[in-house]
Amino acid sequence: MDRAELVERLRGAGVPDAWYEIPGVHDLTAAPDAHYFLRRESGGHWAVGLRERAQDRDLRRFPTEDEACADLHARITRVPPAPPGPAQPLEALLADAEEGRRQAWRDFEDADPARRERHNGGGEATS
Repeated sequence: MDRAELVERLRGAGVPDAWYEIPGVHDLTAAPDAHYFLRRESGGHWAVGLRERAQDRDLRRFPTEDEACADLHARITRVPPAPPGPAQPLEALLADAEEGRRQAWRDFEDADPARRERHNGGGEATS
């Protein structure tokens, strides 16, 4: 695979254009804070990595364009494994989140009884 074919495959897989830069084939007009890159280095080698906050990270070098393209494709299209255990329905997750918010508010009010009294319409709190 070459760089042009890689861009076609990434677009076909629905990978957003802002996620990667391949100089000369797919240049970013405005570089995001973090994006993957594939570039040719001096000596004919190819480099693939993550550019984050103007620093290259997780850099790997390859002797051929095909190997570098395959590596970037695998990195950027890999789907993370599902978390272990049974999946929880969305409704249950949302209900848990709402209960968590209610409990946080109760904890906040319990930490300051005077605030609770004012919030509930009471007058000055007495000790």
